[in-house]
Amino acid sequence: MLISYDNLWKILIDKKVSKTELKDMAGISFNVIAKMGKCEAVSMESMYKICSALDCNIGDIVEFLKAEVN
Repeated sequence: MLISYDNLWKILIDKKVSKTELKDMAGISFNVIAKMGKCEAVSMESMYKICSALDCNIGDIVEFLKAEVN
């Protein structure tokens, strides 16, 4: 299963919030932002902090995609 944070990046653009500002608002590390940039899993605690900072739900920022079977 693949993870997509595309919706998070769209929300940041819509709210005119940079990744650095999100890091500061949510109290998360650059490592979390980097992992999300690589579509890697992050902790639920980090997701909660991001959702709280952006006043949204987890389904608004992360999406699970089915991996293509060859």
